[in-house]
Amino acid sequence: MGKVNIGLRGWRFDEDEVFDDDGRVRPLGTMDEDTKARVLRLTERLSDPCDACWLRYGQDDPQQCSPAEVIYGEPRGEVILCRDHETDFVYWFREVADEELIGTRDLQDAFHGWFADGGRAPEGYAGVEHVDEDPEGVPETPDPHEELPGIEEEIERIDDEDLDALDIDLDDLDV
Repeated sequence: MGKVNIGLRGWRFDEDEVFDDDGRVRPLGTMDEDTKARVLRLTERLSDPCDACWLRYGQDDPQQCSPAEVIYGEPRGEVILCRDHETDFVYWFREVADEELIGTRDLQDAFHGWFADGGRAPEGYAGVEHVDEDPEGVPETPDPHEELPGIEEEIERIDDEDLDALDIDLDDLDV
């Protein structure tokens, strides 16, 4: 088994650490702390709109917000973006951001501030080129609620105190 993205490009997981042979999420207690934190945070953010779109249109016109396709950063400080705004983030990260932000939760606030102040990638900036090894073999984008089969059952097994310690908002899940 190899590295996989789950729902959004960016965070890559060892497939055999997250999923069992039936394709269901392994017990969260068997995952290392970083993987568990990322899986739970991804579950929380999977159906959110692009952060940059939200900053641009927000509550005034949420229909203008594109769904997120990619995730960068650390849990609780991550940035999720649509294809159009990924280039703005990549430009900011490579050309503008302070190196001290790498690996910190402050990355999100710093990017949001730059973008809200009008920061954008220059026209024609190359960004990231995504290459699919087998474009015909790529499955359709799954329903976010079905992306992590078994995750809701796993979350139910965690006691409330441990969930509070993880600082995860699971209100959108049926748990």
